[in-house]
Amino acid sequence: QAQLVESGGGLVQAGGSLRLSCAASGSIFNVNVMGWYRQAPGNKRDLVADITNSGFADYADSVKGRFTISRDNIKNTVYLQMNSLKPEDTAVYYCKAARTRDSLGYWGRGTQVTVSS
Repeated sequence: QAQLVESGGGLVQAGGSLRLSCAASGSIFNVNVMGWYRQAPGNKRDLVADITNSGFADYADSVKGRFTISRDNIKNTVYLQMNSLKPEDTAVYYCKAARTRDSLGYWGRGTQVTVSS
């Protein structure tokens, strides 16, 4: 059974940093893209960043220059280093693994990130 498990969320002050991890295990097939999405209360789930098997990364404009996504293909793990955090980064962060960005793929259960002002 496929499973994505996120970790690393928490409470941090504005300007601080957090590192999220997402480990994939089980019967996960045809994964080319792994990424992070976030959803704040009342908002839809939006892409934060994703990265392909070959290392091509893409970011939402709101996080460019502050967040860095990386991937360990051996460990089937994707990371999100978040620096210079802002209160508006507060959300539940979800990990996704899929064949393409638009594929249904696999989702984790999410990890809460709260940035206080």
